[in-house]
Amino acid sequence: MAETGEGIEGTARLRVLVASEQSLFREAVRVILSNEEDLVVVVEARDGLEAVAEAERCRPDVAFLEADLPKCDGVKATALIKARIPDCRVLLLADREDQATLVEALEAGASGYMTKARPLAEFIDATRALRRGEILIPPGMTAALLSRLIHRRRDREEALRRLGNLTRREREVLAQLSEGAGNQGIAEKLVISPETARTHIQNLLTKLGVHSRLEAVALVNQNGLLSELVQAGR
Repeated sequence: MAETGEGIEGTARLRVLVASEQSLFREAVRVILSNEEDLVVVVEARDGLEAVAEAERCRPDVAFLEADLPKCDGVKATALIKARIPDCRVLLLADREDQATLVEALEAGASGYMTKARPLAEFIDATRALRRGEILIPPGMTAALLSRLIHRRRDREEALRRLGNLTRREREVLAQLSEGAGNQGIAEKLVISPETARTHIQNLLTKLGVHSRLEAVALVNQNGLLSELVQAGR
């Protein structure tokens, strides 16, 4: 279903996409929003892939995405929509408050997070707030979110400090490890012998203070440092 329209005195109405596996929920949101003169649901979707396709086709101002969408979950769909329609503001809808899902949603580009247990009337204010550029986070989740983000920042700074102990060649080897290469692959890529690759790996493990290749790779990936390693090796 798609609609177009204008609000009061010819002003453009905020165009909304609603994605949920539950048709009754989609219908309820559509009705509550469409009763407002400045809002209109232009399209509905039943799964994540459909949501992405319809968002690209209709280019809504705001998208409500259920977290547990089939085929492509809400977080992944958020990232895809933001990559294709950067101006679209996304609100992730979850069955319950979950810090991990909240962080993943924000990292994917979502502008807000709400539980479906909230009164439907709140979706009206949420739509307008998102369009104004506000970030919507449940009050009870804010303190834990800030604590988690601070902790992650400290972890990243510590990881960067450890990487600073590596030579350029060791960083290149670590980048190859993080991309899944083994000794032979590293040797071929860097034009060194497998024995030399093995020596570099042992040295970098010692400098990073980890006990295995898996720990080294986890240190890079969990702190989002692969691009920096690749850049440093150029």
